[in-house]
Amino acid sequence: MSELKFWNTLTRAKKEFRPIDKDNVRMYVCGPTVYDYAHIGNARPLIVFDVLYRLLRHVYGKDHVTYVRNITDVDDKINARALRDYPDLPLNEAISKVTEKTAERFHKDAAALGCLTPTHEPRATAHIDGMVAMIQTLIDKGNAYVTAGREGREVLFSVSSMPDYGKLSNRKLEDQQAGARVAVEDHKRNAADFVLWKESAADEPGWHGTFTEGGETVIIHGRPGWHIECSVMSEHHLGATFDIHGGGLDLIFPHHENEIAQSCCAHGNDRMANLWMHNGFLQVEGKKMSKSEGNFVTIAELLETEKFGGRKWPGEVLRLAMLMTHYREPIDFSVKRLEEAEISLGNWLGPHARRGVPEDGAVSIDVVRALSDDLDFSSAKAVIDAMLIQSRKVPDEGEQSVGKTKVKNDLAATLVWLGLAKEDDDFAVARANKQGLRAVVEAALVGLKASDIDALIRKRLKVLGGADAAKAAGDKESMKQKFGEADRIRDELLAQGIQLKDGKDPETGERVTTWEVRR
Repeated sequence: MSELKFWNTLTRAKKEFRPIDKDNVRMYVCGPTVYDYAHIGNARPLIVFDVLYRLLRHVYGKDHVTYVRNITDVDDKINARALRDYPDLPLNEAISKVTEKTAERFHKDAAALGCLTPTHEPRATAHIDGMVAMIQTLIDKGNAYVTAGREGREVLFSVSSMPDYGKLSNRKLEDQQAGARVAVEDHKRNAADFVLWKESAADEPGWHGTFTEGGETVIIHGRPGWHIECSVMSEHHLGATFDIHGGGLDLIFPHHENEIAQSCCAHGNDRMANLWMHNGFLQVEGKKMSKSEGNFVTIAELLETEKFGGRKWPGEVLRLAMLMTHYREPIDFSVKRLEEAEISLGNWLGPHARRGVPEDGAVSIDVVRALSDDLDFSSAKAVIDAMLIQSRKVPDEGEQSVGKTKVKNDLAATLVWLGLAKEDDDFAVARANKQGLRAVVEAALVGLKASDIDALIRKRLKVLGGADAAKAAGDKESMKQKFGEADRIRDELLAQGIQLKDGKDPETGERVTTWEVRR
């Protein structure tokens, strides 16, 4: 078993990872607020923590890792978007339309980026009762209080009730500023006190929250603050203390800091999670991404439009481009970076690797070892490049050919494991198409699956092999028939926009067929 070492934001040190229970390694990552399509900055934690999830499953076993990534489907931004997009619908119905449409798109984006489905994906609206219960616990323990602001009653967390508040962000209490996704009034005991529950106006969605303080019970028809949901959902699925909590650097304060405050005070623990991991910020072409800069781009736009760099980009290219910078470092997302990633993938999935069979290979131990050191993908990439070089150097003859086949199979298995190739598609294409990854996207442009194209190409190559055999045997009639069948398959694909090109493999001399979309 590889020794895992990760940088811990909480302790500001890289240390060996030791799970609380190696039979159930538990990880929570903050997911999307589904008011709009996810942008490219949102893609980074998706990809980073998917790689971590894959690594943990590899080390501890697929059935021994629990990964929770929430969906926030109650938020003032969602309310505003619902009123804007569906002004003629009742608010609850409009909100449902916004969240369902956005969540569906998020799942489509995550799949295109090669991300595995989490073990659990709870929605905030399914845990309102749990939030009310935790808020009452905090009131009972003196960590929260009911107050009244300009826009109605609310329950606030009292930051001064927690002596070590600010330990994650390393901020002193007097330097803190309140942060929340719902508006916060000034009527507080401390300026940094943050919202746990907020009263809703008559035209806003809400739930009945019953709270008792000092013997007086109040019912506040309202909605939860941002931070309370993750404390409740993580405890529900992972327990009061778990192994890993992840998210973007921007979440350290106030979100993760306030999660710790709520959870530790409610459960009487000194830790919510033992290991806190955060990915760095993202810029686009050297500038902070913003709509005012004109460089705001969603994952969907990168996958399906020509907005960025004048073309569409495969999900695997986006994934590799993100991973080529260490997850804790800032990343400059650019067309040049995408092109570099595509070249690497083109090599890895090119002619030398195309006969690799993932199911016959094993994930590279050296790649696992590299990622075990705080997700060092740069070193992992160097290993993959070395595997490709090795597969080219070993001759396709004698005992050495067995070693070469193993390297190719291991390379294929490693790329599939990393989420950089799809076992049922990319390698089927790669075995018959030197274009590698781009072929997958090219096929989609004309409404075909690359695997279907590959199946027809393999069928045609088999027919051509039969034609060659008939020619060698002097059977002209059979040869003519088989060449005619090969031409029919070629013409069938051409009619669908796929141009075939026949040639020979420079390594083996075998007949190969590549293809491209006819423009």
